Amino acid sequence: MMNEYIDQFIYFLEAERGVSANTVLAYTKDLKKFEKYLSDRKKTIQSVTGEDISKFMLTLKDKGLSVSSIARNLGALKTFCKFLVAERIVSENAAGAVATPKTWKKIPDILNKEEVERLLEAPHKKNWIGIRDRAILEVMYASGLRVSEVKDLKKISVNLEARFVRCLGKGGKERIVPIGKTAEDAVVNYLEKVRAKLSEKTCDDHLFLSKLGKKLSRQSLWKMIQKYARESGIRKHITPHTLRHSFATHLLEGGADLLGVQEMLGHSDISTTQIYTHVNQDKLRKTHKEFHPRS
Repeated sequence: MMNEYIDQFIYFLEAERGVSANTVLAYTKDLKKFEKYLSDRKKTIQSVTGEDISKFMLTLKDKGLSVSSIARNLGALKTFCKFLVAERIVSENAAGAVATPKTWKKIPDILNKEEVERLLEAPHKKNWIGIRDRAILEVMYASGLRVSEVKDLKKISVNLEARFVRCLGKGGKERIVPIGKTAEDAVVNYLEKVRAKLSEKTCDDHLFLSKLGKKLSRQSLWKMIQKYARESGIRKHITPHTLRHSFATHLLEGGADLLGVQEMLGHSDISTTQIYTHVNQDKLRKTHKEFHPRS
């Protein structure tokens, strides 16, 4: 029966809340774990108490999940339980009083400006893959888009004359982000020399295409970024978000306004953007310690 409730909840998230596919996937995965937990103990969702949910959190901790992952699982359960109450499937929100595990904001790994230059120069300038990949990397660093937003970019979403891209972020929220001359040149080069040939195979309307003329996957972008990081001699831990983190940090280091960076990143809460000010504070402390006579 809980399977049906989960299906109803997922439909609610997609149809009425308009949440992203990644969020739906994460919620489904987390709720399936809780469903198995209840099934193993022969409990129904109607009989669940706050103590049951707390014990479930402890089993996740015993399995080695991080605090942030446990908090995400609890967040999914809290939202699910609110839905069940609203639909009168249960009478009380069992997760409502369960305390969220204390989480901490980890300062993300970033590339310095010299490392970014090496990464962006890594793709081969003569072959079609290198031309495409250079355009992708330039757009990512110029705009701070998430990998999912880059892969979903449509050709029509890029205005090269005005130098901006229009993308759909989390929750289907649209935003417009400027790009610079260097990114514009890389995209123009890709459009003129590569994309027209790739699109002949499928007529796909996405900006960046695979060799089969189809939309790129998150996995292929992840592998591409890590490949060029290795080739450019960067030893830091690189993820698809690294260029996004670097974009935000370099803007703030250059004097950009925090609210402007928040808007470009598509953060709904400015506290999420403020993590990048911590990076700057670390740099300032290092500079103070190195150069102040009484530090």
